[in-house]
Amino acid sequence: MSTYIAPVKDMLFNMNELAGLEEITGLPGNEEVSIDLVEAILDEAGKFATEVVDPLNAVGDKQGNKWNNGVVTTADGFKEAYATFCETGWNGMPASTEFGGQGLPVTVSTAVLEMWKSASISFSLCQMLTLGAVEAIAHHGSDELKATFLPNMVSGKWTGTMNLTEPQAGSDLAAIRSKAEPRGDGTYAITGTKIFITWGEHDMAENIVHLVLARLPDAPPGVKGISLFIAPKFLVNADGSLGERNDLICASIEHKMGIHGSATAVMSFGDKGGAIGYLVGEPNRGLEYMFTMMNHARLNVGLEGVGVSERSYQHALAYARDRIQGRIVGDKSGEKKPILHHPDVRRMLMDMKSRTEAGRALAYYVAGCMDRAHSHPDADVRAANQRRLELLTPVVKGWCTENAQGITWNGVQVHGGMGFIEETGAAQYMRDARIITIYEGTTAIQANDLIGRKTAKEGGKSMQQLLADIAETGSALRNSGNAQLKAIADALGNGIAALDEATNWLLANYEATPQAAHAGSVPFLKLTGIVVGGWLMARSAAIAVERLDAADGDFYKAKLATAAYFAQHVIPEANSYRDAIVNGAESVLALEEALF
Repeated sequence: MSTYIAPVKDMLFNMNELAGLEEITGLPGNEEVSIDLVEAILDEAGKFATEVVDPLNAVGDKQGNKWNNGVVTTADGFKEAYATFCETGWNGMPASTEFGGQGLPVTVSTAVLEMWKSASISFSLCQMLTLGAVEAIAHHGSDELKATFLPNMVSGKWTGTMNLTEPQAGSDLAAIRSKAEPRGDGTYAITGTKIFITWGEHDMAENIVHLVLARLPDAPPGVKGISLFIAPKFLVNADGSLGERNDLICASIEHKMGIHGSATAVMSFGDKGGAIGYLVGEPNRGLEYMFTMMNHARLNVGLEGVGVSERSYQHALAYARDRIQGRIVGDKSGEKKPILHHPDVRRMLMDMKSRTEAGRALAYYVAGCMDRAHSHPDADVRAANQRRLELLTPVVKGWCTENAQGITWNGVQVHGGMGFIEETGAAQYMRDARIITIYEGTTAIQANDLIGRKTAKEGGKSMQQLLADIAETGSALRNSGNAQLKAIADALGNGIAALDEATNWLLANYEATPQAAHAGSVPFLKLTGIVVGGWLMARSAAIAVERLDAADGDFYKAKLATAAYFAQHVIPEANSYRDAIVNGAESVLALEEALF
């Protein structure tokens, strides 16, 4: 088994060069944040991820969680690690100082969150859901609700969940049936069953704060009739102490393909008459409020794709360095060498490395957009970054998680037959990664958002501005006088042309033939990810060329080679996605139902 080592140097490179860390540290509210402080935070977080979180990963996978009459017991070490995690301040790092957090920029917290996700997706999910709940309450809750719940949630003393879907609803939240009846004292009696509730029950925190979607008696049908409620596991007394147990229980936990260390609960509300709940914001605006939580969660799930990809790559690389097997083609030395010398093993590792680095570049770039959209003093800059953020959020979530499927698959393949033996650890990353394409909306849901709200309904303005920015980089590289950069620019140009053609086709056909447009929505998302990822890798290559003679020139040599691989092996996939979008809808929709 390998040990996770946070790629701090690459993280800092992306933060500084692509996300714009220096500018972000100068934004209002970040006066106490410096580059030196960020480097120190990443170093300490890396140590914690290696020493405390990474050892939990295999244990959680093997032991899972135990359910007994509504009580869930976590795997060995989780409870102790979580206590240390909170005591050392990691839980509230990105949260507002108003509620006891550290208020650090999203760009900084993104890098640290990646470390937790690489070390153990299961462990990291608890913090991710808690911080998402914090965001929803902070934005939409009353002052009383904020004061009651947020300080303990930010500290990690209490954790949070999101209770959305139900057995009959799936992703169709318009179909939820949970009810909330007014009790006459300003509270509500909640009844219903929720499924797939990540960390819905556990033994790591003294209270669990559930955000629950439910319908009021006079609610209109569909998504316009959903309200958002807080239903804590234990009620909270006026003095802030915990009171009696609320009428909610974990009815069971799911037996899953992966993320065994994270309990996925079936939650039952109101078996004894009704769980006491508190309305968040206004009635019938619950789904709108929940999207505050879900949008942050979408970015963080995309980051899970980056994190598990990095971990799988490190694990496969360690095996390839140690495993000696077979004769190296073309090598006449007679030496026994590790399989890292086999060309196809190198191809797989380069593919894993380049796609992971492109995903990291995209996630950190978007985090930088979020920071500027929130804090930049210039309203026009805020607006431009908000548009870019909204356009690329579904791409981060969809493309990075889809990439993780192939990356972790290759991680198993590098191990050969040993990859299928659980003791080597390679298969766990593939199993854990499988769920992330479904979390916070499937890839198709992200893709439908991208082609609909984010492209067609605004006439493609944000996408065309993005394409113009990418083309500007390509032009600069093409005129740089460097042959390697020109080759990367040429490949990028082909990607730009493919995305531009697909976008124009989408704009021309979205209203007239919506099914044809949606038949190519996932290819369009993947096409966008490839081109934007290729753009950021190209920008990285240009910086690397300037620094090859620096003291740490080996890092930049590797960065340039990785960018070149992405340009030569990944960007060409753009043309096939373009063809599928522009020419492939008819065959997607051709079969009558009976012929399937």
